[in-house]
Amino acid sequence: MPGFRTINVGALSLRVAVQGAGPLVLMVHGFPESWFSWRHQMGPVAEAGFTAAAVDVRGYGGSDKPHPVADYAMQHMVADIAGAVEVLSPGAPAVLVGHDWGSPIVWNTALIRPDRVRAVAALSVPYVGTPRVSMNTMIDEVFTKRSKFFYQHYFQTEGVAEAEMQADVRDSLRRFYYAISGDAPDGTWPPDKVVGDTLLHRLPDPDPFPAWLTAADLDYYVGQFEASGFRGPINRYRNHDADFAYLQQFADRTITQPALFIGGERDLVLSMFGTVDWRAMMKAVVPGLRGADLIPGCGHWTQQERPDAVNERLIAWLRGLWRRPAPARQPQ
Repeated sequence: MPGFRTINVGALSLRVAVQGAGPLVLMVHGFPESWFSWRHQMGPVAEAGFTAAAVDVRGYGGSDKPHPVADYAMQHMVADIAGAVEVLSPGAPAVLVGHDWGSPIVWNTALIRPDRVRAVAALSVPYVGTPRVSMNTMIDEVFTKRSKFFYQHYFQTEGVAEAEMQADVRDSLRRFYYAISGDAPDGTWPPDKVVGDTLLHRLPDPDPFPAWLTAADLDYYVGQFEASGFRGPINRYRNHDADFAYLQQFADRTITQPALFIGGERDLVLSMFGTVDWRAMMKAVVPGLRGADLIPGCGHWTQQERPDAVNERLIAWLRGLWRRPAPARQPQ
């Protein structure tokens, strides 16, 4: 099991799970998760000769939870991760690995703070360049103006989604996790939801839950969110316009570090705005891309649903960065 550290990154303190020794591999989770979403990667990454570290992003778990919406803008998330690298790996850049919201955070940290980032890997969310319009504009055009429900639009009014999720944390997490997993049949996330519906409206509660999330795993997540609430996590979605304005100053940059992308074949993130050639878009702005792979049957919770497949790809890529051979097999 990993140990835990609370580190000061300048503006606030973050909790980090740490295991192993060697070059730092810092893992950054998404919504609504915690460091715990990397529980299946910590040991294998450490055993491969690295310091495996998984952070609670600000607003989550054991990290500080500022109240203002503006405190969750991308510029602060990047500063947090760059600061964590400096504390955990003084004077040496780290490999960053992100999932869901953690992916834009690590992509943008690699773009904005290349001095802190040796290489970058992302799960679920590819990098397709500095945004040309705000995400809010895209949501309005594709969903809201057509009276279609989109969860990120629903998240914009402070307090509404928080109240829904916190009314019964266990029920909320079960239904949300399942609806966008690879185990959920097509249409489990209702395609005909409309503006005015709530996040959990018509999402089923599976019985039993798929085996990739055990009862003990769910207990851990429930305990974290019953203690922390959902305001900080949802505030991240309320900074689309601020993030767009901030990132324009980096529009002429590309991500030059070695990079890796791993997605789920059934992850709705890759199709929610229609069909696009995301591989071609990535190659144009991530020239160091060394792999872009989809795991068959996998949904959104990539490293939890398919830990063995993710670990195989991730550790092979990590070893390639330092040309480290796999450990020799011991005689039987």
